[in-house]
Amino acid sequence: MSVDYLSVSALSAYLKRKFEADPYLGTVYLTGEISNFRPRANSHQYFSLKDEKAKISAVMFKSAFQKLKFQPEEGMKVLVIGRISLYEATGQYQIYIEHMEPDGIGALYQAYEKLKSDLEKEGVFRESFKQPLVRFPKRIAVITSPSGAVVRDIMTTVERRYPIVQLVVFPTLVQGDKASGDVVRRIEEVNELGDFDTIIVARGGGSIEDLWPFNTEAVVRAVFESRIPVISSVGHETDTTLTDLVADVRAATPTAAAELAVLVLQDELLKISEKKARLFNSFNQQLKRKQDKLNHLTASVIFKQPRRLYESFYLQLDGLDRRLKQIMESTMMLNQRKFDYLSKKLDRQNPIDKVVHLKKDVAYQTRQLHFLSEHFIKNEKVRLHNLIEALDLLSPLKTMSRGYSYVTKEDAIIKSVADVNKGDDVIIHLSDGEVRAKVE
Repeated sequence: MSVDYLSVSALSAYLKRKFEADPYLGTVYLTGEISNFRPRANSHQYFSLKDEKAKISAVMFKSAFQKLKFQPEEGMKVLVIGRISLYEATGQYQIYIEHMEPDGIGALYQAYEKLKSDLEKEGVFRESFKQPLVRFPKRIAVITSPSGAVVRDIMTTVERRYPIVQLVVFPTLVQGDKASGDVVRRIEEVNELGDFDTIIVARGGGSIEDLWPFNTEAVVRAVFESRIPVISSVGHETDTTLTDLVADVRAATPTAAAELAVLVLQDELLKISEKKARLFNSFNQQLKRKQDKLNHLTASVIFKQPRRLYESFYLQLDGLDRRLKQIMESTMMLNQRKFDYLSKKLDRQNPIDKVVHLKKDVAYQTRQLHFLSEHFIKNEKVRLHNLIEALDLLSPLKTMSRGYSYVTKEDAIIKSVADVNKGDDVIIHLSDGEVRAKVE
């Protein structure tokens, strides 16, 4: 019995396919401690994950490693998401990490990603839903903590750039379990008041736990449903909350939020002055052009001798008048000739003679009709008399008057002795009546 021996590479390739075909190994959530970590600048990272009883090799490609928001360190406990596969060259299985975060706050990251994914599918972050900011706001609502650098930065920036706007601070909890509900109530309160042009939701930087109220679904939906445009400035520039994603505009810092909310008043006044000057210059230039044109027209021959303006029309009018009279005379003469011709033709077609002739013809035809009618009636009378005599000769009554009769039995004429039996009742029809008899 012959046996087929596999090569090592064939076996490794077979095992690799097994690993990749296993649905449970396509996405693996793993927790462990980083080991043998040697950072490699701008390259793929190779290290191990271990716990008290086991260790697994790990690979994190450059594209995934650059998305990390923390610096991995030797011995750090982490949560990773990746896939398990086999490296054919060494026959060693390892995890290819696609996402990694420090352990301890992993639950918040997972909740953040889950809610973000659900809201993205719903379309809450879609650009088409975002409202434009009011260019020249009159009142701005600031939802933030009443103490701290955030509110001072916003007030200072607005006062410096656009001092004519009214800034109203709505004191709000921005950290802790009650902060989410407090932020929602403040957003709803501003919308109920309705006389604000912009809302700024602001908070300083912090950990993911500190910023968590701005990752809750209640706050996200309150911002989404706000009828007033919302500028979000939560955390530092590197922090991204769901409130930042759903807001109409996101600002990296509170100062940037204030700068986005208002323009620089002096710049706008300068623009107005420049436009005003351009408008006056343009108006003066146009007025000068119109005045020059008016002077030119006033100095023209037409204004000095206005009769020359319509002399040519007088001549044209005289020519048209003469032509009209000629055409009218010619037309009248032509129509008069037509009238004379038709009058003569009408006289030749005078209907009086024709009427007299037709009356004579009608009288003749009437006499002929009477003659023919009398002749026809006379002939028809003779024909009727002949027919009556012929009918009388054929009448059975005429025959019966000479002594003949006929016998019936039950309204049927008896033509043979076979038609009757002894004792039958019969009727004998004579010319002057009927005789009832019985056959003996």
